Amino acid sequence: MQISSKTLTQAEIKDKLLGAIVGSAIGDAMGASTEMWTRSDIEDRYGYINGLTPAYRVQSPEGTWEHDLVSGATTDDTRWKYFMGRYLIQNKGALSPDNFASFINTYYDQVVQGLSDDRHKSSTDQLDAQVEKVDWIKEWARVSKAYVLGDKEYQQAQGRFYGGEMSCAGLLYSPMFGLMSEDPVEAYQVAYDHALFDIGYAKDITAMASTMTYLAMHGHDFVAVVDSSLVVDPYGYRDSRLIGRLVQASATDINSLVQSAHDLELSEDEELNIPKGYPDTALDWKKEDHIYKGLEKRQKAIAFHAGEIWDITYASLLYGQGDFRKTMSFIVNYGRDNDTVAAIVGTILGAYIGYDALPDDLKSEVVKVNREVIGIDLEGLAEDLYRASFKN
Repeated sequence: MQISSKTLTQAEIKDKLLGAIVGSAIGDAMGASTEMWTRSDIEDRYGYINGLTPAYRVQSPEGTWEHDLVSGATTDDTRWKYFMGRYLIQNKGALSPDNFASFINTYYDQVVQGLSDDRHKSSTDQLDAQVEKVDWIKEWARVSKAYVLGDKEYQQAQGRFYGGEMSCAGLLYSPMFGLMSEDPVEAYQVAYDHALFDIGYAKDITAMASTMTYLAMHGHDFVAVVDSSLVVDPYGYRDSRLIGRLVQASATDINSLVQSAHDLELSEDEELNIPKGYPDTALDWKKEDHIYKGLEKRQKAIAFHAGEIWDITYASLLYGQGDFRKTMSFIVNYGRDNDTVAAIVGTILGAYIGYDALPDDLKSEVVKVNREVIGIDLEGLAEDLYRASFKN
């Protein structure tokens, strides 16, 4: 399959950049209230989620940094997109694993140094807020600091990252590379090379998320976005002896699962347990439930396993066919690590359809809440990225 790109106008670039960043935050926000839940628990509490719900949860480094936040609040997935945006701007023309590790280490050193701020002596709340920032980055800094020391230290730290066992890491930030790359191969390579925290085929998954995002910015149609990433394989995963390219095998299986769902029919006397608030037909629910059950059979030991994230990502794109709300709702109502998956796919679809085509109710609330409550200016980040890399 030949991969080609469209020539974008400056207005289209700005719209797609903002769409990717806000689309990712929407996905993160839609999953924030039910992250790591089972789909049965989601149905019991919410029925079927079609929009934003308050994040009634305890603060955590990998979640929200405050207790019980309003609808539209985001988690570490959006923090990572913002963090990577600053890295891309600061290191324009000099992206490298060494510079990436240095960027993380510098931030870690700054937040650790902030613990000694005199304000914390009189305000334990301010101390808690600073500790939260340290807790968020310290697992990552353990690896990035070891990367600087050498191979032995790096391999030991990499194996410990969140307990190892294929924890997804690069997927939290790699789609950002796809927004700024010159071609799909570069999108793959730069993401792969920055996958300091991934092991094995998780690196391939991380790199393909970047490639898919690039194609969403430049591809001619939706098929190019979903399938062309599988063609890009500069580091030869297809040639892996005995195993081959696992993510390609997974994509084949997921494609069969989705196609089998599309072939389903509904008998006149068939009774289905349709969640309250489900917006489509009974047959639509039968198809969605069929895909959910197939994904549940493929679940890994941990919900944030890179292979499981890839399964849901690919299934959601095939099922939603570019419909942003339908795709996000599919991901969020499945549960598991739904905010991470929705943030990844939200980046891809946001880049594909652009900011103007995102649902008005979702984008306006997420942009406002992130600016006023979370302290992340999504529009400002998109503008800075545009000025750094695209403005004539």
